[in-house]
Amino acid sequence: MSFSIRPLFLKRQWVLNGLLLFSLVMSGCARLPDNSIRQASYHYADTEGTLLAQVSGTTPKVDASQSGFLLLESGLDAFVARTALARAAQRSIDAQYYLLHDDMTGQLFLDEMIQASRRGVRVRLLVDDMDLEGRDADAAALDAMPNVEVRIFNPFGRNVSRWSQFLTRFGSVTRRMHNKSFIVDGEAVVLGGRNIGNEYFEADPALAFGDLDVLGFGPIARQAAVSFDAYWNHALAYPATRLLGKTPDAAAVIDYQRQLKARIAAQAADYDPYFQALREARLTRRLEAGLLPLVWGHAWLVADDPDKLVVDRRRQELHLSRALAPYFLGLEESLVIFSPYFVPGREGTDLLKSLVQRGVRVQILTNSLASTDVPVVHAGYARYRRELLRAGVELYEMDRQSAPRPRLKTFFTGSSKASLHAKSFVLDGQYVFIGSLNLDPRSLVENSEVGVVIDSADIAGVMLEWFEQDVQKVAFRVTLEETAHGTEQLRWTSHQDGTVVRFDVEPHTCMLQRVGVGLMRLLPIESQL
Repeated sequence: MSFSIRPLFLKRQWVLNGLLLFSLVMSGCARLPDNSIRQASYHYADTEGTLLAQVSGTTPKVDASQSGFLLLESGLDAFVARTALARAAQRSIDAQYYLLHDDMTGQLFLDEMIQASRRGVRVRLLVDDMDLEGRDADAAALDAMPNVEVRIFNPFGRNVSRWSQFLTRFGSVTRRMHNKSFIVDGEAVVLGGRNIGNEYFEADPALAFGDLDVLGFGPIARQAAVSFDAYWNHALAYPATRLLGKTPDAAAVIDYQRQLKARIAAQAADYDPYFQALREARLTRRLEAGLLPLVWGHAWLVADDPDKLVVDRRRQELHLSRALAPYFLGLEESLVIFSPYFVPGREGTDLLKSLVQRGVRVQILTNSLASTDVPVVHAGYARYRRELLRAGVELYEMDRQSAPRPRLKTFFTGSSKASLHAKSFVLDGQYVFIGSLNLDPRSLVENSEVGVVIDSADIAGVMLEWFEQDVQKVAFRVTLEETAHGTEQLRWTSHQDGTVVRFDVEPHTCMLQRVGVGLMRLLPIESQL
């Protein structure tokens, strides 16, 4: 007796085809307005007389091709840096973000943009559409202000439901602009992993994203400005008023500003400690006095071409991964990776194994199942975990309950849930990458990303010192051990206040979570992780 799965396969295809047809009928066709008449604009090149140009021009350095950098390890410093730069702006602010939340820090951020525009600073704000549902009127009101332009990247159609478009426009709206950059006067730039929202800036007591940004002065800012222009002038960048379908009148603009101020004031009491910390931040005074402790070195911006989101995925000449490849292939001694969403895939796994085989020490910090905010990505990572461990790759997974001692200099802060969000690599103790790139198929193939490669043993040393001294205070070391029965067993070990803590299953998770991730591993969706 034989059994064929073909009838079952065909039946499943009929169901899927039926669901697709139903979705098409119910949602209709998503439509977008004509975007061909948008006006092109570019960064200002003549900013030598600005305050920020003086910061980068008066500091000792080897040559004019070097850029100056300051790591922004704490969320508070990262927000203060953006605020201080906005207040120092004299010509322009160009901000590009994947997410801009409608919360306290998001509102403060927009208020700073408005205040700068009132001083005559040109503000260009480019935001991916993933987080903007229901906010078209506010975006258009901001876009209608003098000296302010707002563009929405790769927008969803406004005439049908967003969720239906994930199916009917799969492969188009599922490819997002994940870039994060904040450029002021073409002289200073903040690059890194942080979006704009409370959880990224230590303002959310329930969740702290351990993240990392870098503040850069000089040539790196001008390189970032060129990349920003490419996205700003791309056909996928829609003016906010175009999407709304009309330009708000003066009354609507005034009402938006009034409501923004009222919402910020209403939260002042709840966030008073945060507001106080912002007021007392030493970084602002250092910037104003030109006393930032910058580390100077050569650096290169690496960014995806925005056309990556609209052309064949095999067009790798548009991918920033091509610019990073020589650094990985040329490794001789060590590689340390910080990646919250780590799905190496077959090719990446083979590369890491080959590095270990030729004597390179490979250490990776990623999220545990308990600390991740995207469990399906953890399922993609878990598929390769044992193979990496067998090859000698050292794996660490974030402890969601980690609470570093006060004043400990670290990328992480204590909270009811700590989650890694930093995206960085340290290569041979000399080169550092900091940016928006996760090591997963979504970042490498689907989305667009941006980051900086810095040639600096000093910056690399700071990050390596933290990793060696503190990683096991905030993360579990994952090992693969042989049991008495001759089988392999995953184990998680951490050190908390001198106590060794061990787990034989995914730490701080329940059976339901572990079973769920096991089922997710069976899904053929790795390319979307």
